[in-house]
Amino acid sequence: MDKTRKLQAEEIARLQANGCSAENWEDVIVASSFNPEYILSTRFSGKIVLGCFEKIFTFAGGVKKHSGIRNATLHNCRIGDNVLIEDVHNYIANYRIDDECVIQNINVMLVEGESAFGNNVAVSVLNETGGREVPVYDELSASLAYVIALYRHRPLLIERLQELIAGYAQRVTSTQGYIGRNVRIINTGTIRNVCIGDYVTVENSTRLENGTINSNEKAPVYIGDSVIAEDFIISSGAVVADAAKIIRCFIGQACHVTHNFSAHDSLLFSNCAFENGEACAIFAGPFTVSMHKSSLLIAGMYSFLNAGSGSNQSNHMYKLGPIHQGIVERGSKTTSDSYILWPARIGAFSLVMGRHHHHSDTSDMPFSYLIERDDETYLVPGVNLRSVGTIRDAQKWPRRDKRTDPVHLDRINYNLLSPYTIYKMMKASDILKELQVLVGETSEIYYYQNTRIKGSSLRTALSLYGMAINKFLGNSLIKRLEGTAFRTIEEVWEQLQPTSAEGKGEWLDLSGLILPKNELDSLIEKIETGQITSLSAIEEFFASMHHRYYDMEWTWAYDKIQEYYQVDLAAISAEKIIELVRCWQDSVIGLDELLYEDAKKEFSLTSMTGFGVDGSAKEKQKDFEGVRGIFESNPFVTAVKEHIVVKRALGDELISRMDLLVSKAI
Repeated sequence: MDKTRKLQAEEIARLQANGCSAENWEDVIVASSFNPEYILSTRFSGKIVLGCFEKIFTFAGGVKKHSGIRNATLHNCRIGDNVLIEDVHNYIANYRIDDECVIQNINVMLVEGESAFGNNVAVSVLNETGGREVPVYDELSASLAYVIALYRHRPLLIERLQELIAGYAQRVTSTQGYIGRNVRIINTGTIRNVCIGDYVTVENSTRLENGTINSNEKAPVYIGDSVIAEDFIISSGAVVADAAKIIRCFIGQACHVTHNFSAHDSLLFSNCAFENGEACAIFAGPFTVSMHKSSLLIAGMYSFLNAGSGSNQSNHMYKLGPIHQGIVERGSKTTSDSYILWPARIGAFSLVMGRHHHHSDTSDMPFSYLIERDDETYLVPGVNLRSVGTIRDAQKWPRRDKRTDPVHLDRINYNLLSPYTIYKMMKASDILKELQVLVGETSEIYYYQNTRIKGSSLRTALSLYGMAINKFLGNSLIKRLEGTAFRTIEEVWEQLQPTSAEGKGEWLDLSGLILPKNELDSLIEKIETGQITSLSAIEEFFASMHHRYYDMEWTWAYDKIQEYYQVDLAAISAEKIIELVRCWQDSVIGLDELLYEDAKKEFSLTSMTGFGVDGSAKEKQKDFEGVRGIFESNPFVTAVKEHIVVKRALGDELISRMDLLVSKAI
């Protein structure tokens, strides 16, 4: 908006002739290029600032409308340039509306008193009765929310974090709301105490109250038909539509909440997709997906979850209120009609099948199946390592990251194998071996954390975990030594030396961000002692951890290679490196061959049931191939075969370089 001025007498007369009125025309300030021609049937009260109206908008179907204000009541508003406001059935009060907005056919839009616009609303995740409340704010990350929700054993930490978020909320508190540039608000009911960022579309929505929609040109937000939202923060790139209802929720970047989904007291972080079902008091980390009408997620923490139809959990086994909670670690799936009675904890990349009432804790058994049989929970450890679905999921998540905002709130590590999962596999292997010692290697059933493990499953798990550990540690070793023509073994030792002091010990998954526990403990101590006093500094720490992941990963792997294989990497021989590389090749190719065999099942005769419905067996085969393609040319199958070739060649290349050092030594 250019320079402003008071209305001239002839402009006031023209406005009155157009059916306009004001409590006091002296309180109406306009842009120097203001033209009253396009202000019709409008009532002004309080302090009003009007821009110029020069743009013509073209709507669907080719309808053109000139910017201006028609059939509206405005109170204490600042209107930018080239705005179209028409058919406001009640009024707009206490809003600053930026350039080139369109507001049509709404009931009322107002700010009442002071508002923080959804910031510092306490969301009671996991425990419906309270105790794990996360106060939300515009830039909340999944990692920070994880700490606030789960670290209640550090009361000083929680107090400091709550103070920081309350301080942020205080800074954004205002008696005036904001509507950003190029916003479209059409056919909408009530908007009360809501700030709306740039390039938002709100159409046919029912009611928005006490919230913020953080949108921008690169990642616009869409709010659609019959949406009801109260006490909320909606992040950039999100879609909330089709009669979705959200109450006390944080909606992360690029989330889709549609088709009658309802959620209350829930945190939904980046790239979550929710349709049809219901969520209550959940912490949904990145890529949590629930698409089915009969699914209920309640009082649980998830990330990279795929919930099958009819998936259900409950926290109803209580006498003092709904106090139980559950954690389903990253990458897990629940099959159709699965059920888990909280409290329970499910290990990373697990598959839950059937109904489970026994409060299992399989967090130290990643990549497992939990299967119900005769009302008992059977655990099949490690078997998901040979599942095509697991690998496909790991490949699809990066491709399905829909965040277009250049600023990412959540730091997401997509790695299937990492210090986080490999540490758990090492722990699982120790536990399974100990069970064998305690019960006997020939036992048919082993009991672990309210689950049953068949003897054959235990032995298979040890083999699968061993191959995965070899694969990860070998990958780390080969990556560290790639691209260098070593002249001496001393040069090899030098290159193997870690470049980061951080990374040793246990690692954690902070809802997408994988980092060393020691580093998180250090952050917590700095917050508690007042060395870190801003939310931005905390997020910078998370960003640094994400950026430095591979350096810290090697520090961890360096220690584990020495411990696991009983070698000294500071004095390792070329022959020993060759031995480790061959072990890695065997494990990588062995796992790939298992994946290949698993993929074959998708092309079996059983899978062809329903194809070639009116024809012969030959026509069934042809119909199947016409829809699904031929096994050998399937993209995943060809990728597995190519992976075997590439990895064998990669190992052979390093072996050839090490052979040269062996020859020199001779």
